[in-house]
Amino acid sequence: MYRYYFYQNQRGDIPAKDFIVNLSEEVQGKIVKWISLLQEYGPTLKRPYADKLRDKIYELRLSFGKLEIRILYFFWNSCIVLTNGFMKKTRNVPESEIEKAINYMNDFIKRNGGGEK
Repeated sequence: MYRYYFYQNQRGDIPAKDFIVNLSEEVQGKIVKWISLLQEYGPTLKRPYADKLRDKIYELRLSFGKLEIRILYFFWNSCIVLTNGFMKKTRNVPESEIEKAINYMNDFIKRNGGGEK
């Protein structure tokens, strides 16, 4: 079983958590279920629940009615680090969201002891 953490920047902002708490309770409940699946299956969790994007960044894929919600994350040691979330409005995941997740990942690894073990 994988543990998960929310990425927190040096100012104390927690982008993924801030995104999630602003969603309805119903959507939050579904996110909790998907995170539980991610904890259980780790990197082997595939579509429709999760998918690898690039550069060690993955997406948790949620549909709720007409909403397409994505939570980006990466694996570090035996943990899942949730970086950022957004409402998907286009067919592809915006490069700006992937780049944001990569920057968060690099910052997290730098401040938490270097590379993966």
